Amino acid sequence: MLPLLLLRAGPAAPAWLRGAAQSACRRRAAVAAAAARHRQVASFQGVAVRSLSTSSPHDHPEHGRLVYKGNLAKTVLGVKFFSYSTSIFNLFMMPYIMLKSGIGVESLLVQAAFYGLIGIFTFVTPVTLHLLTKGYVIRLYYKEEVDTYTAITYNAILAEKATVFHQKDVKIPDITKMFTTFYAKTKSMLVNPMLFPNPQDYNHLMGYDKSSFLKFEDLEGVKEADERK
Repeated sequence: MLPLLLLRAGPAAPAWLRGAAQSACRRRAAVAAAAARHRQVASFQGVAVRSLSTSSPHDHPEHGRLVYKGNLAKTVLGVKFFSYSTSIFNLFMMPYIMLKSGIGVESLLVQAAFYGLIGIFTFVTPVTLHLLTKGYVIRLYYKEEVDTYTAITYNAILAEKATVFHQKDVKIPDITKMFTTFYAKTKSMLVNPMLFPNPQDYNHLMGYDKSSFLKFEDLEGVKEADERK
């Protein structure tokens, strides 16, 4: 209030008082501008936080709700990458080994044995590894309105591949297999039932909620009863 009265007084006020009043007014204007900027930043942050909280990390706009996530995804990817890297290294080193070891001038039997050994590590191992792990489900999404699943697996070039199938397409093998939990049409899929956060999702996937099979909870109950005995 005092700086405003001094400014209104004009030339009647001393020069040093008028300067002090002007400095005080400028400081107040700077404080008010800083407060306005702070309110704008806080408002923007609040909107950003609300927008992030409304979108769930377990939902996919196309595939639906995430119901399963494999815990060996990085291990499978790492092993396949190492196997492929070793195969590529062998292909590049084969001419050098033949040149330095003199195998190229040996008998046909020695050459065949050498090529066979290199071929096992170069081609057979990666192919076998891919066949065993191609059905390992990294993530499994479920779209309830159409009752469809989307299984994410790794393809031969280590890229993610999406396989969409209906629940009625799920077939359970008659004989328990090591690398197959169920078939989606004709493709084998491997999941770990214990990694489903909601057991009902596993029951519905396998069709246990529509049949007389033992459900996931029943299996757990039988296991606990055996442990108590």
